[in-house]
Amino acid sequence: MKPPEPPSALEHVVPPPAKKEVRGSPAPPPRKSRRWVWLVLLALAAAGAYFLWPKLRSNQSVSAPKPAAGKAGRGPLVTPVVAVRARKGDIGVYFNGLGAVTPIYTVTVKSRVDGQLMSVHYNEGDIVHQGDLLVEIDPRPFQVQLEQAEGQLARDQANLANARVDLARYQTLLKQNAIPEQQLATQQSTVAQDEGAVKVDQGQIDAAKLNLVYCRITAPITGRIGLRLVDPGNIVHAADANGLLVITQLQPISVIFTIAEGQLPPVLTRFNAGQRLRVDAYDHENIRRIAQGTLATIDNQIDPSTGTLKLRAKFENKNNALFPNQFVNARLLVEEKRGVTLVPTAAIQRNSQNTYVFFVKPDSTVTVRNISVGATEGNDTEIVSGLAPGDVIVMAGVDKLQEGSKVSTHIEGDKTPKGS
Repeated sequence: MKPPEPPSALEHVVPPPAKKEVRGSPAPPPRKSRRWVWLVLLALAAAGAYFLWPKLRSNQSVSAPKPAAGKAGRGPLVTPVVAVRARKGDIGVYFNGLGAVTPIYTVTVKSRVDGQLMSVHYNEGDIVHQGDLLVEIDPRPFQVQLEQAEGQLARDQANLANARVDLARYQTLLKQNAIPEQQLATQQSTVAQDEGAVKVDQGQIDAAKLNLVYCRITAPITGRIGLRLVDPGNIVHAADANGLLVITQLQPISVIFTIAEGQLPPVLTRFNAGQRLRVDAYDHENIRRIAQGTLATIDNQIDPSTGTLKLRAKFENKNNALFPNQFVNARLLVEEKRGVTLVPTAAIQRNSQNTYVFFVKPDSTVTVRNISVGATEGNDTEIVSGLAPGDVIVMAGVDKLQEGSKVSTHIEGDKTPKGS
């Protein structure tokens, strides 16, 4: 019996007959799982490309070589800056201190008699002059006292006159030995008593007249009146703790400020020599000058807790720019330097070690030059060493500069930029 022959190639190619579908049997579900997997992978790839693309672009821009200076006919980079020339001028040496506007005179007006406040002859905030009538107190009780004192004086004067007549009669009778000497002595004592009573009466009259004067209260100084403290109709007393009103002198006015004890010697030397030291009062921001005055006096002791000394400056204050208890910045001019080198303060640069400027050389390149500064006034600063009048330094644009940078300078007043 022969073994079975292997299937031919044709038999491998021919597929097996398809199975017939049986009516009523369910169809197999579509195979979509692989399709969803591919869609998720594509979405992840797109998201990664979206987030990684800017970083790849930046890395390419960083790694790209910069064009070398001087290629294609271009020279080194020129930086435009604003420059200024050092000049020769004058500057003052100031000592700064915190101060407060203090009136030279402040008076609380009180009543010196008891009575009813009848009328007020001022408005709150008025400027009054010395001697102006301010308020009136009911004078009638004191007028009555005056009349009583005058009547008592007339009676005592009559008694005195009668006693003097009797004294003259007794003196005559004593010469004739008509009366004893003791009677004459008694009459002399009666005359002296009557003379004393007349003086007492005159004193009561003067007191009543003085009270009548006190009923009309006048301004003791020239100044501005504050808010009214007592309204008309109230009963006031001489022993009242609160006054009727307050008057503050405004012209002139003073500023009391402090300086450090180390600054005292030059101030004291010039003040004792009779120099009139100028004092400027600036506002709270130390920007605007409010008034100008002179140093009036120096306190007699240094405060050991702060190491400062109080000084008083006097201001005419004609425009009433200074107000009592106002905070000001006081600047005391101690010395005025003439013919020194000055530059704008904005051109001076500082670091932890040095004070320097960017000096512009004739070839329009800059170099760092160390300087020493002195006094500062406003926007100007004195240069003690490092610069001379006429030197050009950079004032604006220094943040783009380094040693040897090429610059195109614009100097105010020059028609064409230097180095262009």
